[in-house]
Amino acid sequence: MRKRKSNEQTLVHTIVVLMRNTTWRCGKLEKSIVKHLHNRHKNFGKPCMSIRDIMQNLNLTDKKKDEFMDAIKRLEKRNIVKIMPYKQGSF
Repeated sequence: MRKRKSNEQTLVHTIVVLMRNTTWRCGKLEKSIVKHLHNRHKNFGKPCMSIRDIMQNLNLTDKKKDEFMDAIKRLEKRNIVKIMPYKQGSF
C-alpha cells in the first residue's frame, strides 16, 4: 500500500504532452484523452497537461484510475503522447 501511495504522488507530478493527434486502433478512454489534449491545444493552449488535471476533467472514479494509467502508458508506447516529469519552470 505504501509503495502505491508513493507511485501516485510521482504520477501526480507528471505532465502528458500530445505528440500526434491520431486515435487509430485506440480504445474509448484513449480517444477521450487524446481528444481532450487536442481540444486544449486547438484553443491556443499548451499541448501538455498534468495527469491530475486530466483525471479531474474526465471525471474518473477510483475504478477507472488504473485503467486511465494503463491507457496513458499504451499511448506513450505508441508515441502518441509523452510522459515527462513536472519541473517548476516547465509548465
